[in-house]
Amino acid sequence: MNIDDYVAGEYQQQYEYKSFSPTTINRAWEISDSEVQTLLSEADRALGELNAFSQLIPDVDFFITMHITKEATQSSRIEGTRTNMEEALLDEQEIEPEKKDDWQEVQNYIHAIHQAIEQLESLPLSNRLLRDTHRTLMQGVRGKDKMPGEFRRSQNWIGVSLKQAVFVPPHDEAVPDLMSDLEAFLHNDMAHVPHLIKIAIAHYQFETIHPFNDGNGRLGRLMIALYLASNDLLTKPTLYLSDFFERRKTQYVDHLMAVREGNRLKAWLIFFLYGVKETAKSSIQVFKDVLKLKGRLDSEVLPHFSTRRQKNAQTLMRQLYKRPVVNIKAVSLLLGIPVNTASSLVNDFVKYGVLQEMTGKARGRIFVFKEYMRIFAGEGE
Repeated sequence: MNIDDYVAGEYQQQYEYKSFSPTTINRAWEISDSEVQTLLSEADRALGELNAFSQLIPDVDFFITMHITKEATQSSRIEGTRTNMEEALLDEQEIEPEKKDDWQEVQNYIHAIHQAIEQLESLPLSNRLLRDTHRTLMQGVRGKDKMPGEFRRSQNWIGVSLKQAVFVPPHDEAVPDLMSDLEAFLHNDMAHVPHLIKIAIAHYQFETIHPFNDGNGRLGRLMIALYLASNDLLTKPTLYLSDFFERRKTQYVDHLMAVREGNRLKAWLIFFLYGVKETAKSSIQVFKDVLKLKGRLDSEVLPHFSTRRQKNAQTLMRQLYKRPVVNIKAVSLLLGIPVNTASSLVNDFVKYGVLQEMTGKARGRIFVFKEYMRIFAGEGE
């Protein structure tokens, strides 16, 4: 099917409302549009450069932890949570009571990413894996009572009520067949659909089916990263689109609706491919900025520490690239040293500009590797 001939589906009359029945997607797709082809080529090239770059970075898994934290924070933010990256890196006891629900949703997302990436080693990207991941996403948070890990068996909607809904997904009876079609499309090698086109179409379809009672947005965005990983487009999970979508939330939602309402698949593909291209370039720049920062600190800060303290200073520095928010107790446990010794080491990291105290309290102080955090937050771009 040529994308210009695509008809997204039709509305079907249900009791007192109409639900949208999407066209199945497991078919060959013809992409003859030159604008889409050009952007696809540019996005593929940027993704390849990111993949190559990530394989050259020493200790890249330390930095990937931050990518995952940012993805979890931004994807959850699209759904209305207000946890920032610094808060996401805190322990539960350090979170203010009124912020714990949002914080837990972000923690679930982080855990779900790690769990799903690990499962991909033994399972294909499948409905089974998506259901398992959904169960983890919804554990102990809003929506925990809405059949986590199971496709919905009732009608859902986007909006304040069913009668006032912005969009009503397909009736629940259609969900199993539609999701089977989506799964078959993801693994249909005979169709010869370029990977980025395939996951762009699959993401749109997933959000349109809305197969779960809650958590569809987060899981649908996570599915993008899982597809890239499962098809070896990225050796390391270093590209996540939620930040791009969050900064363009209105466009993101409008493009999805424009496909459903006006069959505007081309516009969605262009938006998606542009997001891949820009996010890949941004991720490469993040790695470059991190390496530059690391080189400066290795040459200007670590030499200040005596031979006796050098090992602890280097170990703490490495840990900060993985988790750039710490307290004295955590440093003490990490290094196996007395609290007073840990406090002295942290104070020196503050003196040399590596750490900043973020609470302003005399007790229960928390320190953040601010300059490193700014790189991932995109400040100063």
